[in-house]
Amino acid sequence: MTTDAALTLHQLFSPAFPVGAFAYSHGLETAVQEGRVRDATDLRDWLETVLRHGAGWSDAVLLAHAAQGGDAAELTELGLALSPSAERRLETGQQGSAFAATVSGVWGIEIPPAPYPVAVGLAVAALELPLGDALRLYLQAFASNLAAAGVRLIPLGQTDGQRVVQALSPLCAVLADQAQGADLDQIGGFAPLIDIASQRHDMLYSRLFRS
Repeated sequence: MTTDAALTLHQLFSPAFPVGAFAYSHGLETAVQEGRVRDATDLRDWLETVLRHGAGWSDAVLLAHAAQGGDAAELTELGLALSPSAERRLETGQQGSAFAATVSGVWGIEIPPAPYPVAVGLAVAALELPLGDALRLYLQAFASNLAAAGVRLIPLGQTDGQRVVQALSPLCAVLADQAQGADLDQIGGFAPLIDIASQRHDMLYSRLFRS
């Protein structure tokens, strides 16, 4: 039982929490090198698509189901199956394992290795944290991490990066609300350019990120 849910959630989704999110661009590095994402407006549009039609939405539904008592093994299998490339599978798997290990060690609970959103959902349930707030912060942290990657890659100023995050915050809230009542049948999305960018990432001549 947590004593301060808000502080615990902010700790879990802080950039300082050791999941290694800073090492992954989710295919954005390919998009920048190919000239698809060139400025702050492009970055905002790219991240809106990721959130609305890509892993943002799928992750939110997986997290919600894990937090509400869904079958962890089934959700783990589904979470890995939704990864369209080896690097994206590594991204969700490595972050999830690191998150689970840290939560288990800090709070003294047993969270098994799982794709990142599933591990987060299991922790939300075990620590009795408010699901709606967890979903909002998860999605905002996801957008913030990719915006930070865009700041480094394009490059952009830090203020431009924060404007992108601020512009996407209302969408994070809407998707969080929708994900709480979504069935697993609603988990699909359609973001082929993002998936292709992820698949091409390992062929780039030089790379800063692991995905």
